[in-house]
Amino acid sequence: MLPLRSFAPRIVALLLSILSLVGSPLAAGVLDEPHLNIIPRTADEMVRIAAATAPAENFDAPNPFEANPAGAATVRARSNADAFSQPSGNIAFEDELTFKIGNGLFRKLWVSSPSSTLASDGLGPLFNARSCQSCHIKDGRGHTPDGPDDNAISMFLRVSIPSIGEATNIHDIKGYFATLADPTYGTQLQDFAVPGHAAEYRLQINYHEIPVQLSGGQVASLRSPTYIAADLGYGPLDPQAMLSPRMTPQMIGLGLLETIPAADILALADPDDTNRDGISGRPNIVWSQEFGTSMLGRFGLKAGMPTIREQAAGAFAGDIGISNPIFTDPFGDCSTIQDACVKAPNGAGDVRGFEIDAKGLDLVTYYSRNLAVPARNDAGDPKVLRGKQIFYQTGCTACHQPNFVTHRLVDRPEQSFQLIWPYTDMLLHDMGEGLADHRPEARANGREWRTAPLWGIGMTERVSDHKNFLHDGRARSLLEAILWHGGEAENARTRVIDMPPADRDALVSYLESL
Repeated sequence: MLPLRSFAPRIVALLLSILSLVGSPLAAGVLDEPHLNIIPRTADEMVRIAAATAPAENFDAPNPFEANPAGAATVRARSNADAFSQPSGNIAFEDELTFKIGNGLFRKLWVSSPSSTLASDGLGPLFNARSCQSCHIKDGRGHTPDGPDDNAISMFLRVSIPSIGEATNIHDIKGYFATLADPTYGTQLQDFAVPGHAAEYRLQINYHEIPVQLSGGQVASLRSPTYIAADLGYGPLDPQAMLSPRMTPQMIGLGLLETIPAADILALADPDDTNRDGISGRPNIVWSQEFGTSMLGRFGLKAGMPTIREQAAGAFAGDIGISNPIFTDPFGDCSTIQDACVKAPNGAGDVRGFEIDAKGLDLVTYYSRNLAVPARNDAGDPKVLRGKQIFYQTGCTACHQPNFVTHRLVDRPEQSFQLIWPYTDMLLHDMGEGLADHRPEARANGREWRTAPLWGIGMTERVSDHKNFLHDGRARSLLEAILWHGGEAENARTRVIDMPPADRDALVSYLESL
C-alpha cells in the first residue's frame, strides 16, 4: 500500500469540493444521483480508493489492473469489427438475453406510419437515421461524409438561437445559457424524410489544410472544416442560428461512466484555476426531464445529458423521430411551423402508448450501459510505457484523468465498485478557438467540450474502418487530434510540437494501446 501522503491530497480535494457546494443552488442537483441505488462508501473504502487511484509514479511497468480498463467488466480484445459490441465481462448468464434483446432494438430499422408492423412504426417524419446502429456503427464512432455523394447519416448539425428576454438561469442552475430552438428547424437538422415530406437540409463540408511545423523537421497537416447547411427544405434558418457539428461517439463503457460518483468528478473541477496550472475544468449542470431536477451532465459531447436512459430517449426523439416516456412528441423534432410534419401519421396511441414504450427504452438503456471495454494488450510494451510517461509529463492527465472507482450499487453488479481507466474527468474545458462551435449547451459555452474518454481509442480503425477523431471527425489521426487542442490544452500541445520525434511516436503508441 502507498504511504498516506501520496493519496491524502485527493481526499482533501474531495472534501473541499463538497464543502464548497454546501449552500450553493447547484449543490442538491450535483450531488443527488436519483438514477443510482447507492451503497455509501465506508471510511476504509475511501482510503483504499485513494490509494488505488493515486497518480502513477513509476513508469517501468503498468499500474496494477491497468490492463483491465473496465475492471471486472473488461472483455478480451477481439481482432475484428465486433470489438466494441460485447457485453460486460462480469454480466450474469441470465442477463445476456436482456442484453441481446436490447441489441435487437438498438439495431431495429423503424418504418413510417401507418404500417402493418405496429411494433416498428413511427419513423420521422423527419429524421437523421432509421436505427441507433445506423449512427453508432458497430457501436463505434460515426464518420464524416466521404465526398459529396456520401450521406451524413452518423453526423448532423445541432441548431439553436440565443434566448432574448428570458432568464439566464434555468431552474435555478447558475451560469445556464438560455437558448431556444430555431423557429423553423427545431434543435437539430435532419437530412432524411419519409415519403411526402422534404428533408430539412444537406450537410456540406468544405476543408482546407493548415500546415503545422513540428520538431525534427516534420510537418503535420490539419484539416480545417467549414460547415454549410445546404439545400434547406423549409426556408432560411433564423439569422441568429448557431450550428454545431456532431459526429456520433463510441458506445463502450457508458454504464461505468454513469456510476462514477458525482463527488469524485467535482473534486477535479477548478473553475477559477486556483492552482494556477491553466486548467479550469467545470461541471455541466443540466435539467433532467426524467427526474425533474438539476443533475450533473455526463453524456454527449458537451455533457448535455445526465443519464444513459435520458440520452437514449433524446436520440430516439431527435434522431429517429420516435416518441418515448421522456420525450413524448410523436413527430420528433418538427417545429410548430412545420405543420405537415406535426400532423403526419404517427405510431403513438396503440398498446405501446408511445412509439417505444418504457420497457423498450429500458432494454436499449441496459444494452448501452453494458457495452464492454476491451482489455489492453500492450500495456507493458517499453515504447508504450515511455509514451505513458510522456502523457503524464506533458500534462495530459490534467483533463484525461486516468482512473476512478465507481459507486458500490445495489442493483447494477456489472458497474458496482470497479476500478476503471477511462482517461476523462467528465468536465468541460475551453479547447480554444480552433475547435469552438460558438453554440452553448446548458452551462457549456461555445468553446467548451467535455473531455472525451480515451479507452478503446486505439481500436477505432478496427471497429469503424477509419481514424476520424474529435467532435466532428476533422482529425485523421491521433496526432492531428492532439494538434487541434488549444485553450486550456495549448501548453500541452506546444510541448508535443517541441518534443523529439521519438517521444511523439511513443506518445501516439501509448494512446493506440488504450
